[in-house]
Amino acid sequence: MSGRQWRQLGKGLAFVSPWLAGFCLFMALPIGMSLYYSLCDYSLLKGPLFVGLENYAELIWRRDPLGRVGDPVFYQSLWNTMRYAAMALPAGMLVSLGLALLLNAGIGGQSIYRTIIFLPSLVPVVASAMLWMWLFRADPKQGLINGVLEMLGVTGPSWLADKTWAMPSLALMSLWGVGHTVVIYLAGLQDVPRELYEAAEIDGAGLWRRLWHVTIPMISPVIFFNLVMGIIGTLQVFAVPYIMTGGGPERTTYFFTMYLYDNAFNYLKMGHASAMAWIQLVLILLLTGAAFWSSRRWVHYQGK
Repeated sequence: MSGRQWRQLGKGLAFVSPWLAGFCLFMALPIGMSLYYSLCDYSLLKGPLFVGLENYAELIWRRDPLGRVGDPVFYQSLWNTMRYAAMALPAGMLVSLGLALLLNAGIGGQSIYRTIIFLPSLVPVVASAMLWMWLFRADPKQGLINGVLEMLGVTGPSWLADKTWAMPSLALMSLWGVGHTVVIYLAGLQDVPRELYEAAEIDGAGLWRRLWHVTIPMISPVIFFNLVMGIIGTLQVFAVPYIMTGGGPERTTYFFTMYLYDNAFNYLKMGHASAMAWIQLVLILLLTGAAFWSSRRWVHYQGK
């Protein structure tokens, strides 16, 4: 490169140097340290001792004295997380898409409805969890949901204290914060060309056929984006179940990130916690990769 090009490169690096320094200090360095700690016996009370894949073996494939493969709590927390994702992810995408379709209709007071739907996503997580703990109270005189059910002649369950209902309760509560997803869907819906709807109407397509053959294909990139973000979010859920159930009853809502947190800060097994973090990363990458692979069949981009 010429001297002028070197000077331009130096100026560019100088402008981005604060970001580069912050990334290296707060992102790259912790990532590298967590990878190293995942290969160590590290209790925070003494220096890390390199043990290779020992942490991964204890979590995944090594048999314990009772003959069980891997860590049973690890597998239970992973199963709970997958169950929650299977409930919350499709429900959240369907509800948010339905709300966006309603908000995109030509009715009066749209701005008011949009504000009402978006506001819950701005409520702090702790406040939302405390609110829903009150709604899910088993006593009809204190729990709003069971109070309404009692008025209808139905006896409501002990939502968060029942092994059968605890996980669906958390999945139901996750619909409270779909406001951000609704906004993204709404932006995609407003970009659908009106000419396509007019052409479909001329061809005799009804409401549902226009939705299936025009709306869904045109916003499929937006659906794909929300799917990927939903996969990442549901596999990292922590605060809400930690506050509302603490993992109970009988660990039926004990999530992967909760076990990771306990290993790191309650049991002081930072090596196990770091290994779990990398396992979680691999799972997210695999599921996201599967979503990208499948997107070739159902995601349609304009101009292609």
